[in-house]
Amino acid sequence: MEKVKKKILVVDDDERHLIATQEVLTNEGYEVFTYSWWLGVTNFVRRLQPDLILLDINMPALSGTGLSSLLLSNSGTKNIPIVFYSSNDEDSLRKTVSEYGARGYISKGNIYELKRKVAYYLDNNIQ
Repeated sequence: MEKVKKKILVVDDDERHLIATQEVLTNEGYEVFTYSWWLGVTNFVRRLQPDLILLDINMPALSGTGLSSLLLSNSGTKNIPIVFYSSNDEDSLRKTVSEYGARGYISKGNIYELKRKVAYYLDNNIQ
């Protein structure tokens, strides 16, 4: 029997980051979906039911923190783990995670950290 691939949704307004992240994580054996705009993402998340959401913080119109608040307050999406995926500095990311209830953060630009932390968050998906 074939192992079911874990589904990851990457939400980022930067097309280059979406493509690069999708490529890295697909090569790791995950099923990766991307979304480049906040509008309609909550409905997409409800339908997709990903195992993990990687969410950029710095997006126009509705920031990742605002979007995470919407997802965490929605009964259809509140149990899906959210990890902030950002180029913000680590102190700022730790504080943002604490304030907004995300499971953690991954700094952009380090492929090794991306692979390691995604595996960690998927393996430790405690509701």
